[in-house]
Amino acid sequence: MKDTTQKKLRSKFIKSGVKMIGPETVFFSNDTKIGKNVLIEPYVVIGPKVKIGNNVIIKSFSHLESCQIEKKVEIGPYARIRPETILKEGSKVGNFVEIKKSIVGKKSKVNHLSYVGDTNIGRSVNIGAGTITCNFDGANKNKTKIKDKVFIGSNSSLVAPVTVNKNSIVGAGSVITKNVKAKSLALTRSPQFEVKNYKRKKK
Repeated sequence: MKDTTQKKLRSKFIKSGVKMIGPETVFFSNDTKIGKNVLIEPYVVIGPKVKIGNNVIIKSFSHLESCQIEKKVEIGPYARIRPETILKEGSKVGNFVEIKKSIVGKKSKVNHLSYVGDTNIGRSVNIGAGTITCNFDGANKNKTKIKDKVFIGSNSSLVAPVTVNKNSIVGAGSVITKNVKAKSLALTRSPQFEVKNYKRKKK
């Protein structure tokens, strides 16, 4: 897209009330739609088919394409929102998070270092750092369902197809391959052991 086109788009959004810190570093598409009271930090790229609601914050170095962002959502920095993603009202996607073909429910958080693909996340869910939805088995894409008020501990892998039911907890470092019942704790972890008075090998 020509630089003159970008200048026109930036000017249009600034006039409509979009706040930009460093507008010359922000890139829009011709079909970008943005609501009221939106803040966009420097170095943000908005690809085709993106709709952004009111009171949204998009932090630096984030990339959005073919997605829907509802009101009061916070994105980034360094977030990648891929096609067919819907971020519901009040949800939060943090740094180094990639979301693809997924719904993140109201007030749910995916704050750091996570990949969420082909997943439906309910309300008030917390996805811990380093969580991955393992959606591709080498031949097919499979779905993960995470119901309302679930807590996923850090560094967990959810191997699709799998459902984590309401109010349940997945312990940190777990690999979940079976459905998790409501109001339960799922944990897969090797036992920790120690060797007393262990001496390191020397060269």
